[in-house]
Amino acid sequence: MKTDELISLLAADPAPEPNTVTRRFTAALAFGIAGAFLLMLSTHGVRTDLAQATGEAMFWGKLIFAASLAFAALIATQRLGHPGVHLGGVRLALAAPVLVLWLVAILVLLVATPEQRSHLLLGDTWSTCALSIAMISVPPFLAMLWALRGLAPTQLALAGASSGLLAGSLSTMMYALHCPESGAPFIALWYVLGIAIPTLAGAMLGPRVLRW
Repeated sequence: MKTDELISLLAADPAPEPNTVTRRFTAALAFGIAGAFLLMLSTHGVRTDLAQATGEAMFWGKLIFAASLAFAALIATQRLGHPGVHLGGVRLALAAPVLVLWLVAILVLLVATPEQRSHLLLGDTWSTCALSIAMISVPPFLAMLWALRGLAPTQLALAGASSGLLAGSLSTMMYALHCPESGAPFIALWYVLGIAIPTLAGAMLGPRVLRW
């Protein structure tokens, strides 16, 4: 769509209700989180030692990492649902959780012995972790794309990537309730890779799915 056509279309349409965007994203979040949790529960299940795990700092570290990334991605996705809006400082909020996690992981690897580093990076579930996060992200991913399709995104690849990042972050929060891994290097590698899969998928699908 050309710029002149976009301006004419926006001028011709009535102004949206103030709470339309909020209601749309609230509904998408509710469906996406519920869907991700039920999918995790049916395919993986909650870890049997969850009560004991809640006493570990890294259990909460995983949730804080995913939640902070999800919050930043939600703001970015909402902004990208409007034409001509730039992310601005949200870019830093998106990068900060990953950079902090990587910094912690590097410090842990530096103080570990050479024999420990391999297990810190691979853990016991490296072969399934990233794909599990990507699979669980499907319900919130579809929900976020639905939310964006009801708005007017113009940066379609970026909007799609943002919705995938949000979905992957929400999926990671659900997967953390199952995953027994607690090493920062493992999380920095495989959790981030799991989030990157729906993010890349969103960037590829955005120009096709979100076109209007």
